[in-house]
Amino acid sequence: MKTAILCSGGDCAGMNPALKYYVEASLAGGDTPHFIYRGFEGLINGDIREVSYPDVSGIVARGGTMIRSARSERFKDPAARAAAAANLADKGIIGLIVLGGDGSNRGLELLCEEHQLRGVGIPATIDNDVAGSDYCIGVDSALNAIGRCLDQIRDTAASFRRAFVVETMGRDSGYLALVSAISSGAEICLIPEIPFDLDSISRRMRREFDSGREYAIAVVSEATDASNQLVSIFQEELEIDSRLTVLGHIQRGGSPTAFDRRIAFEFAEAAVEALQDMSKQATFLCYRGAAIAEHPPGALGTLFPETLMERARLLAR
Repeated sequence: MKTAILCSGGDCAGMNPALKYYVEASLAGGDTPHFIYRGFEGLINGDIREVSYPDVSGIVARGGTMIRSARSERFKDPAARAAAAANLADKGIIGLIVLGGDGSNRGLELLCEEHQLRGVGIPATIDNDVAGSDYCIGVDSALNAIGRCLDQIRDTAASFRRAFVVETMGRDSGYLALVSAISSGAEICLIPEIPFDLDSISRRMRREFDSGREYAIAVVSEATDASNQLVSIFQEELEIDSRLTVLGHIQRGGSPTAFDRRIAFEFAEAAVEALQDMSKQATFLCYRGAAIAEHPPGALGTLFPETLMERARLLAR
C-alpha cells in the first residue's frame, strides 16, 4: 500500500521523530511511504516524493519538521481539495497521515469525506488543544524551553527589586502558561480558562512586597491579552520596576525531549496500523490515560486536571 505523511500548521519539536518512525514502520509493514512537502499547500501543488531509510537518517534530534509546514488558505476551497486528492491518486496513494492541530484534523476530515480517502490525524501542536487528547506531540519540548527561560529570568529578577511578566504561546489554550507557572514557581498566572481579578492580584502583591518580597514572576497566556495591563499594574500601582518578555517562537524550536520522541514513535506506529483498517475513512488518534486511542473530531479544549485548575485559581487572584 502506498501512503503519505504531511505536517500542517505550526511546527513543533517531535515532528521529525514522527516522520522517521512513520517511514520505518511503513517499510517494515511492506508499505511504500511518501513525504508531502509544505503541508496541504504542497499537497495541492503535488510536491510529493517517495522516501526510504536514508531520507530520515539522523533527524530524531532535530526540532521543527524537515518536510516543512504551511497554513494553507487555498485548502479551504473544494476545488483545491479536489486537486490535492487527484495528486494523491496520480501517485497511487490511498492513505494519508497528517501531523498537526485541530484545524489540520478538520482539513483531513473534509478531504477524506469528499474523496473516499483513508486518513489518520496525529495531534502535534504546542497548544495542546486537540479535542479528546490529553497530550499532543511537542508540548513537553515547549514546556522545557519555557522552563529554561523562566529559570534564567528568575536569576535576573532576584538581582533587582523587579517584576517580570512573561507571555507564553498557546493560542486559545492556557496549558503552556499554567504548567510553566507551576513548574517554575511563578507568583502569578493568567490563563483564559480561569477568571482573573487584576485588582485582587494588585492587592495581594502589595501585601507581599510590603512584607519583604523582592521580586515577582508572572506567567501570562497570550490568549488573555493581559500582559501589558499587568506590567502597568506593577509599575504604576505597585511602583515596582517591571519588564515584559514575550517568549514567542523560541517555544516551538529546539531538540525534542525524550518524552516527545517516545510519544512520536507510539503515534507513528499507531497511525501506520490504523491505515490498514479498510472500513474507516478518517481516524484521529489521541493520548488518553497514558495510551494511544482513537477519538472522533470535536471542539477545541483540553480538560485540565482539577489539581492544576485549583492551583490556577490561586495564582489568578
